[in-house]
Amino acid sequence: MILNMKDKQAVLIVDDEEKILELVKSYLEINGYTALCAKNGREGIAVFEKYQGSQNPVSLILLDLMLPDFPGEEFCRRIREVSDIPIIMITAKADEEDIIRGLKTGADDYVTKPFSPRQLMARVEAALRRTGNSGEKGSCLQYGGLTVDRERRSVSLRNEPLSLTRDEYNILTLLMSRQAKIFTRDEILNSIKGEDNISFDRAVDTHIKNLRAKIGDDPKAPKYIVTVYGMGYRFGEKP
Repeated sequence: MILNMKDKQAVLIVDDEEKILELVKSYLEINGYTALCAKNGREGIAVFEKYQGSQNPVSLILLDLMLPDFPGEEFCRRIREVSDIPIIMITAKADEEDIIRGLKTGADDYVTKPFSPRQLMARVEAALRRTGNSGEKGSCLQYGGLTVDRERRSVSLRNEPLSLTRDEYNILTLLMSRQAKIFTRDEILNSIKGEDNISFDRAVDTHIKNLRAKIGDDPKAPKYIVTVYGMGYRFGEKP
């Protein structure tokens, strides 16, 4: 079911609970978004594909993990085959392993039921802001005075060059390239272990600690690298 298609950012809600659909739809429209609704995974995929090449494509997906036809994790995998748009899980699964599994299959963030609509809107806005303001222009990634030039493999902070190790550079580039995504330690490890053959995830924490020190990031009040406890790390301000 397609609702109020206008020249606005479109958010696709995939959830089989009518009350959730109506509640989230209402808050999205109040906040100026176009709401696209689907009650199962197949309908969600069909809506996404229909508008993917249009003038108003889907900008973000709100996804229930417990769908009636196939799991939300499978939905994530299918979307990730064709798109990197933000996906926020709406889930009644509070178990950490379920959430990590969802993040590993392509989701960027999550909220658990019952949730505050205001908190959900804040996460939507934060995800779209990080995605829209990633600062990616050609070979450069930019955020808050921090610049990564991927062509020259150089990093600067407020135009002052920084000296990073190979792994620190790779981790920073990975995080900055997808600012709406929570990266698990395994994902970060996979981006660096091929070079230094590191085989334990605590090495990631050490690299993050050293990287924060070099970019002047306070772990208690981070501006750049945010710890998502029990999950991993994300880049940018907290939602």
